Amino acid sequence: MRKIYLHVLMLFAGVLGAQGQIKIKQTPSDTTNYESRKLKIDEINLVSAYYQQNGNNSAVTGGIGTEKLSDFANTIDLQLSKLNKVGNKNTFLFELGIDHYTSASSDKIDPSTISSASMTDTRIYPSLNWTHSNEKTGNAFGFTGSFSTEYDYQSLGAGFNLTRLSKNKNTQFDFKLQAFLDTWKVILPIELRSAASLGNGRESKSEGSSPRNSFSASFSLSQVINQKLQAQFIIEPAYQKGLLATKYQRVYFTDGSLRAETLPDQRYKLPIAARLNYFATDQVIIRAYYRYFMDNWGIRAHTAELEVPVKLTSFISISPFYRYNKQTGTRYFAPYGQHNPSAEYFSSDYDLSSLNSDFYGAGIRLAPPHGVFGWQHLNMLELRYGHYSRSTGLVSNIISLNLKVK
Repeated sequence: MRKIYLHVLMLFAGVLGAQGQIKIKQTPSDTTNYESRKLKIDEINLVSAYYQQNGNNSAVTGGIGTEKLSDFANTIDLQLSKLNKVGNKNTFLFELGIDHYTSASSDKIDPSTISSASMTDTRIYPSLNWTHSNEKTGNAFGFTGSFSTEYDYQSLGAGFNLTRLSKNKNTQFDFKLQAFLDTWKVILPIELRSAASLGNGRESKSEGSSPRNSFSASFSLSQVINQKLQAQFIIEPAYQKGLLATKYQRVYFTDGSLRAETLPDQRYKLPIAARLNYFATDQVIIRAYYRYFMDNWGIRAHTAELEVPVKLTSFISISPFYRYNKQTGTRYFAPYGQHNPSAEYFSSDYDLSSLNSDFYGAGIRLAPPHGVFGWQHLNMLELRYGHYSRSTGLVSNIISLNLKVK
């Protein structure tokens, strides 16, 4: 069972994905060359990350109890390309991800068992993207399809992406659309399950399935201001409908009663962000990022991040980073035993509470001209570490390894 509370993984992915500059596509020297039209491998990326967290506000047990969890995530992506007869480029990106995690709190869904199926789980998520680009103008469009499965849910995804560059290629507009159609198993805490039987003396652990659909868009405008400064503005509206509550999370009320988490079946989100990249010297880049988030559940959040890659040599660089987040929680949240019994919606998930958090760390990147460890095709190795802590007491650590083969 995957509750999307591995937020630090997403934060870390955001830091890994920070771009130093707008990518300007170069025109091939000879697009009529027959050899250049063959399907070829551009690059292969392998990323492995280990994440570990601990805390004492588990939503599964009503906002108290262990949040101990570990996750080992691995992804491999293969990028291939082919030029057509008129010199346009078709790029195919196949990605396969496999995550395996263990969660002590998930095992409390049914504490009478020695180890429930939810305590450990494996998530598998392949995706395929095709992008058609004009090598002369830099304009491009493409489509993505994805699938994800684990113990309590399956997801189908589809996406569209569009890129447009100005004639001087100093301005770039990107547009994305994404849709995810999910199906959740409705699994309740052991105390709230019905007496339904599967036969052979076995009790049903699921109350059936329920859909959850997510739709999002992304609009970004990137601008080269001068030789040293680049800016990007991003808006990412999103809409969710369906089962948005995690039904195996308990909520305790002031009268001592117990119910499963209940939240509205619709949610609107609006993140607005800006990024500035300043090339201070040939060796130092300053990357600044700010994001404001709001939704119709009452959550408001401010996130600020600073990363300063420093080139030590022509092929070795380090990148210290720091991210601060301040969140005003949803009106549906209350700690253990503090919910009003007459409330329509209720949650004791501290991810939805008011909180402050810090995330900091550093990375080292090796890209020697003759390949890492002398292997010509292994042209980049990056190792990153991050430490996360927040005012609710949750702490976590993540380390990742990224290898690029070309």
